[in-house]
Amino acid sequence: MENLDIKDGTSEWKRRVAIFLGSQTISLFGSSLVQYAIMWYITLETKSGAMMTISILCGFLPTLLLSPFAGVWADRFDRKKLIIFADSGIAITTLILAISFLTGHGAVWQLFVASALRALGAAIQMPAVGAFLPQIVPEDKLMRVNGINGSIQSATMLISPMVSGALLTFASIEKIFFIDVITAAIGVGILAFFLKVEKPAGNEGPDGKKSLKPTYFGDMKVGLIYIWNHRFLKVFFGFSAVLLFLVAPAAFLTPLQVTRVFGSEVWRLTTLEVCFSLGMIAGGVALSIWGGFKNRAYTMVLGNGIMGICTIALGMVNSFYAYLIYLGIFGIALTFFNTPSMVLIQEKVEEEYMGRVFGVMTMISSSMMPLGMLFFGPIADKVSIEVILVVTGILISGSSFSMLRSDLCRLDHGSP
Repeated sequence: MENLDIKDGTSEWKRRVAIFLGSQTISLFGSSLVQYAIMWYITLETKSGAMMTISILCGFLPTLLLSPFAGVWADRFDRKKLIIFADSGIAITTLILAISFLTGHGAVWQLFVASALRALGAAIQMPAVGAFLPQIVPEDKLMRVNGINGSIQSATMLISPMVSGALLTFASIEKIFFIDVITAAIGVGILAFFLKVEKPAGNEGPDGKKSLKPTYFGDMKVGLIYIWNHRFLKVFFGFSAVLLFLVAPAAFLTPLQVTRVFGSEVWRLTTLEVCFSLGMIAGGVALSIWGGFKNRAYTMVLGNGIMGICTIALGMVNSFYAYLIYLGIFGIALTFFNTPSMVLIQEKVEEEYMGRVFGVMTMISSSMMPLGMLFFGPIADKVSIEVILVVTGILISGSSFSMLRSDLCRLDHGSP
């Protein structure tokens, strides 16, 4: 796949990448502060599992529903402007929320509405970001840049809950909201004024011709047909959906398992998040240096297999510190799966379909893990979490062998 805007040599694309990742990191940090502040505020104020469930639904359902349309927009419009629009919309929502709480009119239902609106912004932003990177990064550098980006995001997600928790101990929630508004304004300003990238051409149909009267549903249908006829994407999305469903217990039930088996101290739950985030950071750094196997699918298979082994281990270990080690390795392995999969899409998908493909990817990633929890959550009240982890770990490990025998690994590099 051709990179459209790599014109000015090595220093130019590095400058563009630095500007883009810097702006996104600043914006992500503020958004993460608000995300954790809202979650903890609802927990502390309501102490209700039902309220937390509503909050979670508000946080992922809008992303699930809007992602396919957002993918079409990412192929129709200037992706940089879409990212700016999404960031600005999230910031405006947070500003209104901050003013409401500052004037004494804040309520929990407003947090639900704000979470839903912020999720809509994220649904627009994620496909646009995924499709935008190949415009500014040479193809042979995509793995390293995505690895660096993954490490930055993991580090941000590691730091932000600690900062958010510390701020809530001596500051009101609206002050955290204003921090998000400020960081978003800085991020948007950097992106708007310091990064110049041309909009790629788009709106082609399956035959490569321009559509005379494109419609959103028509463009979406064309994108789905493209994915269905694309040997790699069809297999990849199938394996990704299965994996996300099977890792739901390891992602959501481990805090409950730790509480039941090792103790309910807060420091144990905090340490879980820290070790997992450190693992993801380490995985991103390793990939940015190593670059993975030449056949990127083999790196995905390696990550998938290690995740399966670690999931089995999490269901069998008796030592909390060994548990943390396996969780950290799981974080490394998850990066080994996610990063090359992102790069493969960026390499194998034609520019005019990039947004729609990432829109479908966002829809799958935002739906399969919640569906996994709807399935495994009730089972966890009747069957021990250890048994669930061992069974899902075996299934994840088995899927690694299926991946090795599938078109995912057999397709030549760069072929559709």
